[in-house]
Amino acid sequence: MPKNIRLLFVSLVLLAIAIFFVAGESSRVARASGDEDFVPGEVVVGLTSTASLAGVATQHALDPNPLDQFGSRAIYRLRITDGADVEHRVDELLGDSRVLFAEPNFVEKPPEGGGNGWSVGNGWSVGIPSAYTAQWAPQMINLAQAHAVNRGTGSDGQPVRIAVLDTGVDTTHPSLAGHLLPGFDFVDNDSDPSEVGNTGIGPYGHGTVVAGLIALAAPEAKIMPVRVLDPKGIGNTWVLAEALAYAVDPDGNPATHDGADVINLSLSTLRRTRLLKSVLDKVCDDAATGADDFPAVGNPNLVVVAAAGNGGDFVEQYPAAESTGGLIAVAASTQQDQLATFSTRGSWIRVAAPGQGITSTVPGGGFGIWSGTSMAAPLVAAEAALIHAHFPTLRNTKIVDHIEKTGDRIDGPVSERIDIGKALTTTPESEDSTPTPTPTPTPTATPTPSRRRRSRLSC
Repeated sequence: MPKNIRLLFVSLVLLAIAIFFVAGESSRVARASGDEDFVPGEVVVGLTSTASLAGVATQHALDPNPLDQFGSRAIYRLRITDGADVEHRVDELLGDSRVLFAEPNFVEKPPEGGGNGWSVGNGWSVGIPSAYTAQWAPQMINLAQAHAVNRGTGSDGQPVRIAVLDTGVDTTHPSLAGHLLPGFDFVDNDSDPSEVGNTGIGPYGHGTVVAGLIALAAPEAKIMPVRVLDPKGIGNTWVLAEALAYAVDPDGNPATHDGADVINLSLSTLRRTRLLKSVLDKVCDDAATGADDFPAVGNPNLVVVAAAGNGGDFVEQYPAAESTGGLIAVAASTQQDQLATFSTRGSWIRVAAPGQGITSTVPGGGFGIWSGTSMAAPLVAAEAALIHAHFPTLRNTKIVDHIEKTGDRIDGPVSERIDIGKALTTTPESEDSTPTPTPTPTPTATPTPSRRRRSRLSC
């Protein structure tokens, strides 16, 4: 399918999208208990050691030849060989002392229904660049004040890196020129993370919208596009876990420090999983407890920004609701500086950001107006990048605290709306001196893509 599709006029809603993808013919799913779906005939299992695989597989009627392995870790996607019920097999595995965790490979759909039918909301419109650069949101969050201090370049002259795990990005969009780093496509298993699809199927253009807002708010930062969602906005826990590990360490060599400083997850689901929780704990903090089955791949400065969801209720959505240090959940606010009615709310959400009627880049070189916490999250990701650039020694938990403490009060169950200008002109509480001025960056060449071989995402 061609990756550059002409811009069509169609109404879409992009309020929140799911995190789980199932490729090709394997997109058929089985109904689990309650309202959840999962990939039929397979389980995700974490073992105490790789040496336990053969014995566990034999005892529990699993194929000892894994469908996939999470790097070199003892974490596998395994096929059930005797036709047993997935949840029943998971229960059996959890009683085995060699098993650290076991769960279905969950597949979930957007709250709006998934697939076709994204027909509510502001939709796409052909716009001019001024509608993008002069919209209401930058003024609300005092972006010009922030840019007078820092635009996304660190004290070492290097740009801050922001990974966008989403539907891909229109890499040819003029407004994204010079903003993109090499990325990866975990759906098609290639090095081209471009958007795939058209406006009649699912959340086409979602990742391009997110990238455009980051480019607007942190113009000197660099965006690493990582495609984890198929054209219907569907993915799975395994893909997202691999993508998170890639974003932290793209070339497989921690010594090169080429990973993201900020990760944006404009996606949500109602399902919490052990695999994603463990990965998030480790990528945010290499000293994290309770995740000893992962090597030290963490970055104590890394901030993960996650959309809180669009349920208009207090139901926790994930990964935003994970209790992980360095992760911040983001609600959506309106031009009237109120919490948007569609936004999920609750005490687990730290801040709100403009997310209603937001203009950004869309595939085909145009601009569209969309709403959702998916639009709010990248503005916070950009803020985290600017704070990291200007206060480079600040740990991720302190960056999150600073974002919240420098916000402006709004009415509602999420009481802080971000103020990036205030964040950049206020010294964090943990800092005891004036920040070192950021020097004018020296132009650098775009790095050559370097990556580990990734296994095809077949089920």
